[in-house]
Amino acid sequence: MTEIERTVAESGTQLHVSEPGKDAVASPISEQGTGSAGNAGGTGETDDAEGAESASGLARAREAHPLAQQLEALLLVADEPISAVGLATATDRPVREVRAALASLVRDYDGDGSGPQRGFELREVAGGYRFYVRESLDPVVADFVQQQTPARLSQAALETLAVIAYRQPISRGAIASIRAVNVDSVVRTLASRGLITEVGQEPETGALLYGTTDALLGHLGISGVEELPPIAPLLDDGLEGFENERL
Repeated sequence: MTEIERTVAESGTQLHVSEPGKDAVASPISEQGTGSAGNAGGTGETDDAEGAESASGLARAREAHPLAQQLEALLLVADEPISAVGLATATDRPVREVRAALASLVRDYDGDGSGPQRGFELREVAGGYRFYVRESLDPVVADFVQQQTPARLSQAALETLAVIAYRQPISRGAIASIRAVNVDSVVRTLASRGLITEVGQEPETGALLYGTTDALLGHLGISGVEELPPIAPLLDDGLEGFENERL
């Protein structure tokens, strides 16, 4: 062993000679580097263990639940129709078997089996399957949604509704004359919301007359239009527009 080799060995370094004629470069032997490599290996082993556990859990769920239940779970969380191929991939079953299970579910929900007809149905649309509310129940759902998320009326709609409430029965032409704007679209909106309705026709012109509905009274918490607050205190001039009339 040469003197240089003995010195390097005692100092705990490695001697790297890159090319002939160039100086040797000594670098310390890092125990930390060795440990890092060991930690990296440990992290990989942890990831592998977690992946194996996840796969094991998936296998147990597929074994514990029949195909029909797996399909129901997938369809419940679907944002868009899922194809039979997609469902077969998700459940790791043959497409033929998945189609047969889907057809069985459709019959079950439609009440073709021993059970009653369900309030929802499984439809094949746009090349996939998805749950839908049964069409005959659309009015029930629409009413519920409207109650849960009532749309706010615009300022124009509120003003038009006030005119109708205080001057009913009144025609569109009379409403437009008071508000000095076209009110056709606003009147249609109020009618579609069930707040106003046609109550007759003007004898001379045959124009439709509008009045408020019981639904509006319910929203206002009153039993009749006679309980509406006096409008004169709300205006600079009580005679302007409404001519101080109130039914």
